[in-house]
Amino acid sequence: MTTSDPGKAAGAPGEPIVTDVVIVGAGPAGLFQVFELGLLGIKAHVVDTLGHPGGQCAELYPDKPIYDIPALPVCGAQELVDRLLEQINPFGAVFHYGQEVVGLRQQGEAGFLLETSAGTRFSTRAVVIAGGLGSFQPRRLGVDGADAFEGTQIHYRVRHAGDFHGKRLVIFGGGDSALDWVVDLTGKAGSIVHVHRRAEFRAAPASVARMRELVAQGRMSYVEGTAASLRTADGRLTGITVKCADGSLVDFDADHVLAFFGLHPKLGPIADWGIELEKKALKVDTAKFQTSVPGIFAIGDINTYPGKKKLILSGFHEAALAAFAIAELLNPAKKVHLQYTTTSPIMQRRLGVAD
Repeated sequence: MTTSDPGKAAGAPGEPIVTDVVIVGAGPAGLFQVFELGLLGIKAHVVDTLGHPGGQCAELYPDKPIYDIPALPVCGAQELVDRLLEQINPFGAVFHYGQEVVGLRQQGEAGFLLETSAGTRFSTRAVVIAGGLGSFQPRRLGVDGADAFEGTQIHYRVRHAGDFHGKRLVIFGGGDSALDWVVDLTGKAGSIVHVHRRAEFRAAPASVARMRELVAQGRMSYVEGTAASLRTADGRLTGITVKCADGSLVDFDADHVLAFFGLHPKLGPIADWGIELEKKALKVDTAKFQTSVPGIFAIGDINTYPGKKKLILSGFHEAALAAFAIAELLNPAKKVHLQYTTTSPIMQRRLGVAD
């Protein structure tokens, strides 16, 4: 078990950790849930399958800019995660990284008993599922020998864009991720060949138009086709053979191959928790963002409701309303009053900014 400072996970050996709330998922929505709960004086433990905070933001596009976070005209994905971590620091959440919640059962008025893949157990009054798309794996390149180069010369995500500067790249895919990196790395990489299996693209039309402009300017190449085989020498990847739409085979030199074919989103064990689903998403109400199981809430991309938009800012809104609902659940006899951080001495003390 990995915990974050400040604080350590409490509980005697073999005994579950007793807490008010367990948040499943440490992406932006899950991190902001810590903040909203903290303002109301509620502590939380956070569990995530990844070995670090940030969820899909940190895992899939840490260097990409985000333009629709209120008051931040532009913000890198990893920068957003870092800012959220700074914002929640006063509330002392305990993080359990590299663990998947594999078991959940109700225990009467005491709430729920959760267990992770590492054997960590929690006795909690409420659960917030902020698992993004759920557990996910990228769709692989699908050619013999690709596994041997995964993470070194074959990549399904970009962690540090600078690693590819000056390199010969072959980039596969027709969605936003593929086109974004094609456009972004052109002029920075040594060379770029973009490969997509068909003439139609899933990416934003503006990105496709920009890619075609770069091809017309001779700054990169585009091929309609699919990966056929790898070329290697002395244990290293040296290039890739592409089967073109007309059936011909073309060899391209490559230092790195980037493939963006999308993800296999899976709810994993969550699907077995008896929560009502709709198209592999958790149905929630829009007053509390509670699921069909009282005491279990869902925020972010993993939930669904009429008018749902999968935006980070939507997840922030959902976290705020879920926090108030959880406060009422934990202490039904006490009315939860709306207070403002600008004027509430209680909230300012919790934030550590009171005079």
